[in-house]
Amino acid sequence: MLFTTAAFAFLFLPIVLLGFYAIGRSSHGAAAWWLFAASVFFYGYWMPEYAALLLGSIVANFWFGMRIAANAEPGNPRTPAAKRWFVAGVVFDLALLGYYKYANFFLDTLQAAVGAPLHVERILLPIGISFFTFTQIAFLADSYMKGVREVRFSHYGLFVTYFPHLVAGPVLHHAQMMPQFGKAETYRFQPVLFAAGLAIFALGLVKKVVLADGISPYADAVFDGAAAGAAPTFAEGWLGALAYTFQLYYDFSGYSDMAIGLSLMVNVRLPFNFDSPYKSLSISEFWRRWHMTLSTFLRDYLYIPLGGNRHGPVRRYVNLATTMLLGGLWHGAAWTFVFWGGLHGAYLGVNHAFNAATERWRDSLAASRAFKVFAWTLTFLAVVVAWVYFRAPTFESAGRVLAAMSTPSAAAPGPAAAPLLWNAGLTTTLGFVLCTLLGLAAVFAPNSNAIGAWIEALGRRAGPMRAAIAGAAFVLVVVLVVVNEARESVSAFIYFNF
Repeated sequence: MLFTTAAFAFLFLPIVLLGFYAIGRSSHGAAAWWLFAASVFFYGYWMPEYAALLLGSIVANFWFGMRIAANAEPGNPRTPAAKRWFVAGVVFDLALLGYYKYANFFLDTLQAAVGAPLHVERILLPIGISFFTFTQIAFLADSYMKGVREVRFSHYGLFVTYFPHLVAGPVLHHAQMMPQFGKAETYRFQPVLFAAGLAIFALGLVKKVVLADGISPYADAVFDGAAAGAAPTFAEGWLGALAYTFQLYYDFSGYSDMAIGLSLMVNVRLPFNFDSPYKSLSISEFWRRWHMTLSTFLRDYLYIPLGGNRHGPVRRYVNLATTMLLGGLWHGAAWTFVFWGGLHGAYLGVNHAFNAATERWRDSLAASRAFKVFAWTLTFLAVVVAWVYFRAPTFESAGRVLAAMSTPSAAAPGPAAAPLLWNAGLTTTLGFVLCTLLGLAAVFAPNSNAIGAWIEALGRRAGPMRAAIAGAAFVLVVVLVVVNEARESVSAFIYFNF
């Protein structure tokens, strides 16, 4: 079920909210079960058979968590017995993820290596398996390392399946969610939070339906054409890369905004996932602003356990490269994703080496406007180049797009200037105008986190504003959902593929 559809906005969401608050007046536990059941239904709406997979994963991880807790000692959760159960749980999760997400990838790689077809049935990727697997690995790690405990299956199941975040994040931690599910005020209707949540949901809907879906035809025309063997022109190469750069940002940050807004409607706060990443002046800053919950997960549960920066610069660079390579593989079962992760690992290594070499001039560089412009330009271009590998299905098609971007040519008159766009009924002029507007908004406009906080504060200061905010947001949601339903096809969120 998609957030952008009428079935979700006009049926599922109202029923879930009414049931949650009605049940919550008499029983908080029953309201949690209601939200848990609704989240499982939400996940199984497309493919009910994978709801059983999700529930099986939840039951198994809850059991592993209970075994870790049972084998811990007071003041010492990291006993040898607890470690064995922790390792067993992580192995179970990675085996499940590896089978469903990477089996096809390994078979395709093996087939390419041996040069002979392997007649094996393809495995369909369950939506959101990366997110609910990482969420549960984090729970097991916190159970073993920090002594985190959860004895209520309904709350644990709700923590994993919680429908606003289930299929595309953000990646949640037990400590972020469980205290909120345990508060009495979570189960009482709060007009301020409901109005703010509805407004943030509407903002995310604008990002997805208007901005991301509006620019996506330009990216699709160029990358699909390159995948089919066509050679984009110089203008098409840059337009395709820039269009995807902004499509991905507004699509995924739009989903995150909708998830945050939906969750706020039931008085639960999700962590921010984006913080204006295209304002970054370095690749390190970019990763502190982009997909922040995944970046935190990779840092806390992979980079730091590998040794982080505690064993000298060489080991630090190796750890960075390993973390980003695995982060790339997490995004998708293809060598282009691995290369994208490796490229960002190399970027981070260069960034840290530069910072170490210029430490004595750090203050003067930070005060230089010219250096800031240079740093922003270099960072943004590096990110755009990397996104080409992220979007392209093969290295060959990525190479065609990058070759076009690096080969300036005089624009020929008429369709010859941009044949891929012309055949799709698109023009380069409008495409570059749209990219410019989206870029200006991404760099200079306040982000949705700040807008959401302003809306909530406004609702708290002025009671009548709550109704006005909720009314305006409701009208906007209705209009955008109707517009989206009127299209020939409804586009899914990009991160559903990961």
